[in-house]
Amino acid sequence: MIKITFQPELRPVLRNVIGPKDYREFRGILLESSRILHEAGLEDAFVSRYLSTHAKGIVSQRVLESHAKTVVKALRHSILLSLTGLSCRELATRLADSDLFRWFVGVDKVDGSRTYSKSTLDRFAKMFDDSEIEELIHSLNKAVIDGDSSGLILLRDNPLVFEDYFADSTCVKSNIHFPIDWLLLRDICGTLLKAIQLIRSAGLLNRMESSPECFAKRVNKLCIEMTHTRRRADSKSARKQILRRMKKLSKTVERHAMKHRDKLIARRCETEFSEAQAKLIIDRIDNVLEQLPAALRQAHERIIGERKVPNKDKILSAYEKDVHVIVRGKASGEIEFGNGLTLVEQTDGLIADWQFFKDAPPADSSFVKESVQRITHQYHAPKSYVGDRGFDSKSNKDYLEEAEIFNAICPRSVDEMRERNENDDLFTRLQTRRSATEARIAVFKNNYLGKPLRSKGFANRKTRVVLCILAHNLWKISSMAYERRKELEAERENAKAA
Repeated sequence: MIKITFQPELRPVLRNVIGPKDYREFRGILLESSRILHEAGLEDAFVSRYLSTHAKGIVSQRVLESHAKTVVKALRHSILLSLTGLSCRELATRLADSDLFRWFVGVDKVDGSRTYSKSTLDRFAKMFDDSEIEELIHSLNKAVIDGDSSGLILLRDNPLVFEDYFADSTCVKSNIHFPIDWLLLRDICGTLLKAIQLIRSAGLLNRMESSPECFAKRVNKLCIEMTHTRRRADSKSARKQILRRMKKLSKTVERHAMKHRDKLIARRCETEFSEAQAKLIIDRIDNVLEQLPAALRQAHERIIGERKVPNKDKILSAYEKDVHVIVRGKASGEIEFGNGLTLVEQTDGLIADWQFFKDAPPADSSFVKESVQRITHQYHAPKSYVGDRGFDSKSNKDYLEEAEIFNAICPRSVDEMRERNENDDLFTRLQTRRSATEARIAVFKNNYLGKPLRSKGFANRKTRVVLCILAHNLWKISSMAYERRKELEAERENAKAA
C-alpha cells in the first residue's frame, strides 16, 4: 500500500463567528467531522488505498503528493455536497462565500482562496468507486466500536455497540417527470431536434420544411392539446387523433435526425467539432433513435389500443434506463419511479448495511440472509435482527433460529404478532425502537439524497447513495462528539467556579 505524507499548506485560522444556536451547532459538528477524518487516520488510510489502486505506475514523490492532495479535496468536497444537500452549482457558490466551507475542504490559504466550479465538484463526486467509499464507511463504524479509537473519536470511554439491527426499505426517486406517453415522445423529439440544431450550426445542412425550433413548437403544441382533451366529452377519440399526428411528426423528426447524423459522420472534418464532440452528438442521437420505435408502440398500445403494458416492458424515461415502477402503497403515492434501497441501522442510528438495487427490487424477505452475512463479515454476528412484516418468511425464521439470532421481525400473522407483543418484552421493545428507523429513512432521503436524487445514470446514483451514507454516519458520530465536548467544557467551567 502506498503511504503518502505531505506538509500541510499554511492556512489562516478560522474566524470566530458569534451566530445563532443553529449555526453554532452546525459549525461545531462540521469541525468535529474534520477532526475525526484527520486525527482518526481515516483520511490518510483512504488516500493510501486509493493511490495503491490508481497510482501504481507513478514513482515521483512530488506527483504522488499532488495526487494525494487532490484525493483529500475530492473526498471532502463530496462529503460536504452530501451533508448540505446542495446541488454542485449551489455548493460552488456557497464555497466562494463561506469561510467555514472553505476551511473544511482545505482551499483556504494565507494569500487567498481558490474555489472550484460546479463541473469540478461534479467530477469530484464521481471520482471514487462505490466500493472505495463502502470501505471507508465500515472503517469509520469500526473505529467507534474499538475501545481505543472510540475514545479519540467520541471523547468518551464507552464505545458504541453493534448488536441490534433494524432494517427497512424505500424507493429512491429518480429525477424524471411523471412518465406520460406523449411527454416521452416530446423528450425524444426534443433531444433529436437539439442535436440537429447543433449539426446545422456547424454548417452541415440538410433540407427541412421548417427549422428545428418550429418542429419543437409543433411538438409542444400537440402535448398541450393532449393535456386539455381530458375535459372534453370526446376525450378518448380526441387523444387518439392527437397521438396519430404526434406519431407522424415523430417519424418526420426521426428521418431528419438520421440524415443529419449521417452527414456528421461523413463530413465531421469540415466542422469545428472534435472527434469526441462529434461522437457525443452521434451517441445522443442513436440512444433516443433506438428507443423511439418502442416509445411509439407503447403509446399506441396504451392510448389507441387501450391495452395495458406490463411494468417490465414500459419505458419510463428516455435518459434513465434503470428506473422501475415500484408499488409502495404510501399515503404520498401508490406508486413511485426509481430504484429500491434497503438500509440497516444499529441502535444509535449508524447505517451498517445497505443495498441499492439496479433491477426491480425483490421482496424484502429475500434481503435478510445476505444482510446478516455481510454484517457478520464486517463486524460480528448480530444479537437481534428487526424489520417490518415485509421481511418475514419461513426461511428467514429458520435461518435466524439456526444462527442463534433473536428474530424480532414483525410476523405477517396478526394473531402471532399480538401473542408476541403480550408475551415477549424484548420483541416489543425492539419493535418499538423500529419506528425510529422509519424516521431514519425519511431523514436520509430528504436531508442527504435530496428529492429527487439528481445524479444521472445508475452507477452515479449508487456512488451518490454510498457517499450520502458516509456523510450521514460521519455527521451522527460528530454530533455525539460535539455533545460530549460541550459536556466536558461545562464540567471544566463548573470545576473552575467551585
